[in-house]
Amino acid sequence: MGVIYILICISIFVAAIFLVLFIKSVKSGQFDDQYTPSVRMLFDDELRSKKEKNNKNNQIN
Repeated sequence: MGVIYILICISIFVAAIFLVLFIKSVKSGQFDDQYTPSVRMLFDDELRSKKEKNNKNNQIN
């Protein structure tokens, strides 16, 4: 039974560490950029197609 109390104390301690780290990352602005991740996949295709066109033009010349 004593082992359960030790494990509960350790798990609460680990959870508190994660909570402190999460709060620290939120305050430092880690999660501020909400626009770029949702649009990044749309721009990847355009960049790839431009690179492919440039590569084809370079191979022809």
